[in-house]
Amino acid sequence: MADKKKQIPLRLSEKLYNAVASWAEDDFRSVNGQIEYLLTECVKQRKKNGKYVPDEFDVPPDLNINHNPEKP
Repeated sequence: MADKKKQIPLRLSEKLYNAVASWAEDDFRSVNGQIEYLLTECVKQRKKNGKYVPDEFDVPPDLNINHNPEKP
């Protein structure tokens, strides 16, 4: 038997929506499908390690990709 799906209203900032829409297009999914996929993955990860996801999604992570130990 297929799982019943619950419909919920969802409001996203334009910036977040555009990012998800672009990502969905890259993954050949609808925006709704991408959101469902991302939420499913987050829940799986949380169950796996017991940690919460960040509170702020619109703020990019502070990544120091070009790390140079000699420069702060």
